[in-house]
Amino acid sequence: MASKPRTLYQKIWDAHVVERRDDGTCLVFIDRHLVHEVTSPQAFEALRLAGREVRRPDLTLAVPDHNVPTTPRMAADGTRIPIDDPQSAQQLAALERNVEQFGIRYFGATAKEQGIVHVVGPEQGFSLPGATIVCGDSHTACHGGIGALAFGIGTSEVEHVLATQTLLLTPSRTMEVRVEGELGPGVTPKDLILHIIGVIGTAGGTGHVIEYRGRVFEEMSVEGRLTVSNMSIEAGARAGLIAPDDSVFDYLKGRPLAPQGEDLDAAVDYWRTLRTDEGAEFDKSITILARDVEPTVTWGTSPEDVVPIGGTVPDPADFADPSKQDAARKSLDYMGLTPGTSMRDIAVENIFIGSCTNSRIEDLRAAAKVLRGRKIANGIRWAIVVPGSGLVKLQAEAEGLDKVFTDAGLEWREPGCSACLGMNPDKVPMGERCASTSNRNFVGRQGPGSRTHLVSPAMAAAAAVTGRLTDVRELEGELQA
Repeated sequence: MASKPRTLYQKIWDAHVVERRDDGTCLVFIDRHLVHEVTSPQAFEALRLAGREVRRPDLTLAVPDHNVPTTPRMAADGTRIPIDDPQSAQQLAALERNVEQFGIRYFGATAKEQGIVHVVGPEQGFSLPGATIVCGDSHTACHGGIGALAFGIGTSEVEHVLATQTLLLTPSRTMEVRVEGELGPGVTPKDLILHIIGVIGTAGGTGHVIEYRGRVFEEMSVEGRLTVSNMSIEAGARAGLIAPDDSVFDYLKGRPLAPQGEDLDAAVDYWRTLRTDEGAEFDKSITILARDVEPTVTWGTSPEDVVPIGGTVPDPADFADPSKQDAARKSLDYMGLTPGTSMRDIAVENIFIGSCTNSRIEDLRAAAKVLRGRKIANGIRWAIVVPGSGLVKLQAEAEGLDKVFTDAGLEWREPGCSACLGMNPDKVPMGERCASTSNRNFVGRQGPGSRTHLVSPAMAAAAAVTGRLTDVRELEGELQA
């Protein structure tokens, strides 16, 4: 008898179930475990106290990213510059001790491979299509861009994976987000995912794994797909998925930790089966027209608070839901904005180009294209570009992108999470605005009292040269270059 058509999520889930229990939960095998310095110390200490080893150190990769400073890390004499913040220094030292004791592959703070864990995983070929991938970080959904079932876990779950290479999980519901048509000029994957979140809301994907479908995603670069999947968590989803294809297979070919030779050929044969079957049913489905998506920017303190750059700050009274009205009033009060204000009239003092959402070479090229031959506006007081890894940094420098940034007046930094989350020295000053390529605009996310407007790399660059939120399409000369 023919099997029932299955979604991509269901195929990956079924392939990893070790045991199904009567209460509906399943013991699921985890293929890859990414570790950083923030959520791992307690997990390793629990293993140590229990006398346990890491079950599969070969399936674990550790990288420091959240707390490491993005200023130079090596002195002229070749010694490492100490981290000033005691807590950050302690967490980094703990990670270094733990990976050595438990035999885990580690890209240290001064290694050329170091970077943001969600950039390093795909870049190294550690993250693979059809794999289950976890990390003590909510934006693990990022790896769904190459067709992996990837999601964030808590500290106790980090310990469980380290000890058993499994997790006890409840199956998620399935959700299809289909985008029909073609994106217009100046519209990027970041604009698209912000638009999607604006349509479905930050709770729209709760309890679901989203699969992004349609020609827009099929024609999107792998790096663009990683951006879209990265922000699935901002739509409330457990994970985001895009079916792997030849673009992904070509991207992974030759990566240091990816299968090689005949192993790669066999892997690709399997990866080609990772598509939603014709006739498979989703628990929830929405369709978005690509022509409705414009360069997009947030106005409030939630990723769903979005408008096209040509729009205006909304009036709380225009929302039908009383709770949304209240939330909008609080957001506008915190953001210091008045209803009806044109988004293009909002001045910014800070620019951040980086984060696990937008720090890959494609992102840096897009920003440099706008900045080439231009200078940042007089009102910009702080502007940094933080590559997602040391390898991205080296590639950008080989292409001369670093010089484009520095000639324009931006700072070129070392890899790390940086100003995305205010856990390191890169913070937006209180009361000031930042055009940021990161993923969250929560209250105080980029520093106490900071005001964040989420944008694409090209839009951040446009804001840098004008000193205000700007439609990048206004800079047509640069886009044509």
